[in-house]
Amino acid sequence: MTFILFSITQALSLEPLLNCSEPTNLALLKALSPVFDLRFIRPVININNYTEVYVSFTMYGILGVDEKAQLLTTYIWQHIVWKNEFISWDPEQCGTEEITLPRTQFWTPDIVINEFVSKNTAPFVPYVHVNSDGKIYDYSPVRVVSSCRLNIYTFPFDVQNCTFTFNSYTHTNKEIVVNLNRPITQILKNTLAVMSTVGEWQLIDITAHKESDAGFMLDELIFYIGLRRKSTLYVVNLIIPSCSLITVDLFSFLLPPQSVDRSAFKMTLILGYTVFLLLMNDLLPVTGDTIPLINVFFALCLALMVASLLETILITNLHSSSSRFAPVPRWVRVVVLQKLGCCVGLPPKPTKEHSTGMELLDMYPNAVREEIKAGKTPPMPLELEDTTPGELRELGRDLRAIRLQVEKQLSGDQKSEEWIQVASIIDRFLFGLYTLFISVSSITMIWIWVDSDRR
Repeated sequence: MTFILFSITQALSLEPLLNCSEPTNLALLKALSPVFDLRFIRPVININNYTEVYVSFTMYGILGVDEKAQLLTTYIWQHIVWKNEFISWDPEQCGTEEITLPRTQFWTPDIVINEFVSKNTAPFVPYVHVNSDGKIYDYSPVRVVSSCRLNIYTFPFDVQNCTFTFNSYTHTNKEIVVNLNRPITQILKNTLAVMSTVGEWQLIDITAHKESDAGFMLDELIFYIGLRRKSTLYVVNLIIPSCSLITVDLFSFLLPPQSVDRSAFKMTLILGYTVFLLLMNDLLPVTGDTIPLINVFFALCLALMVASLLETILITNLHSSSSRFAPVPRWVRVVVLQKLGCCVGLPPKPTKEHSTGMELLDMYPNAVREEIKAGKTPPMPLELEDTTPGELRELGRDLRAIRLQVEKQLSGDQKSEEWIQVASIIDRFLFGLYTLFISVSSITMIWIWVDSDRR
């Protein structure tokens, strides 16, 4: 009976609905007692009218981003305002414009954040502020653990865009309409003014968009949170050391392979780079969605260092054992010596003509003496043995031995020079490939870094 009379009074009266016997909180509380009995229904006079709920928030801190679980953890102060049409009083008659009462005494909208994936562990606020015009202000802290689709391809220069979607959990858009409580510029300004915990992330923008879900008939208010990672830590701890090691490996090509053990130096660099990657593994994001560009960079750096070590082993072998190899195959001579050699600035050397006479003796004296001492001289023709004195026959044998040995030596030297030239061309080609990779990688990272700062 009390509810019926109270509803009729609300529907017909043009004066304030609540009358206070005196301007005190106790009198106001007594006047509000009939409203407490109506806390189970939506506070509208006409059931066909919708309730407007105004939502905003102030972000106090960005607690963390979990790339593997695709989660964003923030701490916000949530502001929700709605009008209770059963409440209205005269501030002069009741002595106050606002009163704070337990939220359990009033109907409260079931506004949720759709992206919420964990329990709110923030302190519970048991009170709401009730205004004389019927507006109820609900301020409460919320620790939001929300799902967010993270794109870490440009890590550590990535910019993330996460969303907070506010809507009623059970009421349709015919019953509850969600609107923005204050201008979005004011929300961003207040957030930047009070934010105390940011860590490695920087808030760059907050925007809002109103949307109605026709499928579920829900009225939604979507906030877009723009975050940018602070990349200085990763540049100093990841990129600069990696670039330094790869640069040292690049300049190791200037070491002569025939006189310096270049392979031992490169093996030391690979070992150091592997240890560096193991130590810095915790700084790299782990996710199965996309592979960060920096992971590809590290993999290519390691692959190039291993390739340069294998190339050094090949070149060292060519320099030290080329005389025992077979002649250079035709396809190697065409592809490497002629085509690739011209590309890297090492064209094939012209074939030297064989020297004769005393020049040969001057060029290879040791080889000739060893051949003569060993007695490996070809036999003289029978005709000369009968007609030529013994001294001349002996001299003829020596000259033929010299000629055969020098021709053999020249043939072996030509083969060795070709293999050494192949080694030099391969060395120059990998050096150019190394230089190109480092240049392109540096330009790409600088461009991505500058582009992320412009956003």
